[in-house]
Amino acid sequence: MKHVLPRFQRPIKSKGEPFIDVSYWETATQAHDAKDYKKALVETINYINPALLKGKDTDKDIEIVQSQGSTEIHITITDDTFSVKAPFLKITENTNKVALYRKVAEVNFHPLKLTQIILHNDTLWFEYKTPIELCQPYKIYYLLREICISADNYDDEFIEKYNAEFYQEPKVTPLISEEKEQVWLQIENILDDYKNYSALFQEKRWNDFQWDISLISILKIVNIPCVHGSLRTLLEFYVNTLMNGNLGFQQRVDKSFGFMQKLCEMTKEEYLDNIYHAEALISIKSRSSSSILQQHAKSLEKNLNSYVQKNDDLMLCYYLQYSFLYIIYCFNVEEHHKNAIYNVLEQVSGKSLDEAAPMLLETYHSFLDGTVGTASHNSSKKGFFSKLFG
Repeated sequence: MKHVLPRFQRPIKSKGEPFIDVSYWETATQAHDAKDYKKALVETINYINPALLKGKDTDKDIEIVQSQGSTEIHITITDDTFSVKAPFLKITENTNKVALYRKVAEVNFHPLKLTQIILHNDTLWFEYKTPIELCQPYKIYYLLREICISADNYDDEFIEKYNAEFYQEPKVTPLISEEKEQVWLQIENILDDYKNYSALFQEKRWNDFQWDISLISILKIVNIPCVHGSLRTLLEFYVNTLMNGNLGFQQRVDKSFGFMQKLCEMTKEEYLDNIYHAEALISIKSRSSSSILQQHAKSLEKNLNSYVQKNDDLMLCYYLQYSFLYIIYCFNVEEHHKNAIYNVLEQVSGKSLDEAAPMLLETYHSFLDGTVGTASHNSSKKGFFSKLFG
């Protein structure tokens, strides 16, 4: 019986999820080079999240208020200045103020690089203000990303350790019943496939592939945009654990095996408690472009060439499955890049290794060549890899 690949279904889109259009970035950098600083800022904000400026008159002073988790982010753009204020925690009578302020001073020194945490009337804020001519697009992008990531990282820690309180409850929207069932069915299928393939690899003594199927399963769940809360935190922790080359391979496999057992034992209600639409100002994933993704694809080339030369379709197929899912996990990709990955993963679902390998390789090479979504990519279907595998 031929070995076939696990199933894949693209996740539903989450309301409020920021998406990128690289053309805004190019316009922003060109405007800044031309010293049109306000336009550069406007286009940088459009790159980060075009919904933020929808319906606003960008010729006048601009005020943006947007939630990111429990943080409320205020952005002000005038003809002369750019400023950000982001309250994220409240100090109460029960707060261990001395220990908290000591920790805030430490965080302000490191790891914060562009912003600082300030105390205003028993509320901790991230603050930044600068003349508009100093608002280089890279600087503003990484400033807002630093604020959002730091707020997400430190709010729970400061509450748990020092008894601070959220500035506000996160603004979330429950999924409708149909969406809940769709997401739950998707998670069920992922876990069923994990159990079946884990048992298969154990039976065949392909123990190294326990790492692959664990990582693929975790990435499929964490890449569902409406997965949030403590579940997302745990999933991200185990992605990082599995990808941590400083840990022994067997140690990573053992840790992931125990975690996968816990995921398989969780109830539907426990999953749905962590599944909802959440507002966000910026994606906390790394920024991407065709050239950035080309560089990432280049880093995979040595291993892939080795698998091709050895005719090792099993290694090739599992390597590209988790590599494509890891791109979605790490990078805030444009829609045509995301669709290219989702399309091929759906196409190879349930396919035998010899059928799936050329399809996965073709998509990989479209990333390597920078031709994803172009006519060149579409015409390549009858090119080199058809000849190689046909």
